[in-house]
Amino acid sequence: MSSQPVSIVGAGPTGALLAILLRRRGMPVTVYDSRPLHQSADAGRSINLALADRGIHALKTAGVYDAIRSAGVPMRGRMIHDRHGGTSLQPYGQRPQEMLLSISRERLRRALLEVAAQQGARVNFEHRLETADFAAGTAQLRDLRGDRLLHVAMRPLLAGDGARCLVEHGLIGAQEVDLGHGYKELSIPAGPDGEYRMAHDALHIWPRGGHMLIALPNEDGSFTATLFLPNRGDPSFATLEDPAAIEGFLRDQFPDACALMPHRVREFQARPIGFLGTVYAASWRHAGMTALIGDAAHAIVPFHGQGMNCCFEDCVEFDTCVGRHESWEACFARFEALRKPNTDAIAAMALENYLEMRERVADPDFRLQQALALELERRHPQRFIPRYSMVMFHHEIPYLLALERGAVQARLLARLTAGRTNLAQIDFEDAAREIGSLLPPI
Repeated sequence: MSSQPVSIVGAGPTGALLAILLRRRGMPVTVYDSRPLHQSADAGRSINLALADRGIHALKTAGVYDAIRSAGVPMRGRMIHDRHGGTSLQPYGQRPQEMLLSISRERLRRALLEVAAQQGARVNFEHRLETADFAAGTAQLRDLRGDRLLHVAMRPLLAGDGARCLVEHGLIGAQEVDLGHGYKELSIPAGPDGEYRMAHDALHIWPRGGHMLIALPNEDGSFTATLFLPNRGDPSFATLEDPAAIEGFLRDQFPDACALMPHRVREFQARPIGFLGTVYAASWRHAGMTALIGDAAHAIVPFHGQGMNCCFEDCVEFDTCVGRHESWEACFARFEALRKPNTDAIAAMALENYLEMRERVADPDFRLQQALALELERRHPQRFIPRYSMVMFHHEIPYLLALERGAVQARLLARLTAGRTNLAQIDFEDAAREIGSLLPPI
């Protein structure tokens, strides 16, 4: 397999990182993308990404993290904004390395593509995958500049972003489940001297029950704000059409943020509603010809900040499978068997985290349970790790294990905090007995 040419569809961050890893094995790699060179391969998607431990580990494995890390802005916790402008910080973890990096999707993509090209990968822009003929073992890609059809041998073809046509033509079965909510991106510009106008070391959240606003810091002192709202109902994107309604809603729900967003109504009207949904592919592969990877196989909603991190983890796992198997068919089968249970798990946790972010973070009972979780981790670091921390800061813990252990811990936290209002009232001896019985060391 090491000398076989590999084609990758999609020059987003996933396709670029995968190209780097396979080139390190000496494989000839060609990447195809339908967008022009100077247009983002991810236009219409979120501007910012939250880079966490799983993504960082993948970038380190590829040897590119040191060249990218300076582009990220560290975020050490959630800054919660109440309706009256009050704020409170909820730390992500309790160790210096337990933080996220807010990073530009486009800057990350371009940096990875530059490395891939330096290492010998060929990148063909304005080439769109149109269909595939499994009987002939070829994929049809259209050169949009020359308006000509190319027949590319699937030996193999790895389908990332841009592979929707495989589903649309019924070549690979997949289901896309609409969340019923969408998003619009707004902006909080930097101050007069380029300074941040809010704490820059946090992800800001305005939780409002059925909807929320978040803001991530950028390198230039600005923030990218994202409004998540139902598509139908009241309030919803369907009810916010004229400027007066938009202005009234934003001022009523997010008064402190409004003071920082001078172009809020104009941006709201001009920017599209982003789609939120989950992709469940029935199969990620066909024989030894093609395999889905990243969002093409398991796109998830963004509320756990794991979309890109999960895709990067795919790349590392796929590269490992390449090194352990003699045929593409065996490689694809093993990759799917290893990853699908874990991607299903993070899809479920991402959906749960939307409720947590827009509602539960403002609940005193939730805050007490979060504080207790961190205290139990301090006392029992080998047995009790908060689920959020397992997902975000422990790449060595599979998503499925985090989901399973997290369910046990959630029941324990609920029991220990029932009727309590502070940590001084917790029976830590009882907690220790339960942890020793229910949670084996990791």
